[in-house]
Amino acid sequence: MVNKLLEGKNVNLRLMEKDDADFILDCLNNINFDEYDPIVEVSKTELVKGYDNPSELAVATERQNFIIEKKDGTKVGFIRHGLILPHKLLEIGYAIVPSERGKGYATEAAQLVVDYLFLSKDICRIEAGTNVRNKASQRVLEKVGFKREGTLRKVMFVRGEWVDVYVYSILREEWKEPKILTKTVRQK
Repeated sequence: MVNKLLEGKNVNLRLMEKDDADFILDCLNNINFDEYDPIVEVSKTELVKGYDNPSELAVATERQNFIIEKKDGTKVGFIRHGLILPHKLLEIGYAIVPSERGKGYATEAAQLVVDYLFLSKDICRIEAGTNVRNKASQRVLEKVGFKREGTLRKVMFVRGEWVDVYVYSILREEWKEPKILTKTVRQK
């Protein structure tokens, strides 16, 4: 099988495959995985169906989902980018397993995706949202060059309460050039 790979200094990003479903399910269905996002419960059937038939999703998207791996192949998280139609709004989102947080993997993965998107697509902006309490995610976005644009008030229901989300974006003219020498390779 041919799989696209984005190669960084400490992590590689490869396209998510059906074989990754168990890893993703372990993350998504773990109530302690992410205290800042809504609790998600999904079955393997639903997860695989969503990747096989993206047109069946509630909002039509053009998206790519990547597994974040350390150089030794250990899966440490996932990152995605999606073009939400018809608005042509390009956004990214990411998550790292709790035991691997604070090591720079999310920052490098986000930088790889930003570089890849600005090098490969005719877009002028990328955006991301984060729970206002998620200081680590805010630092990731700011290190990559995103600017906070504003606050969406009470837009996400997390653990029994409505919370605010900061909206961040990076414009092409703010990005200027790749920060990481992104290497795209085809893997068999």
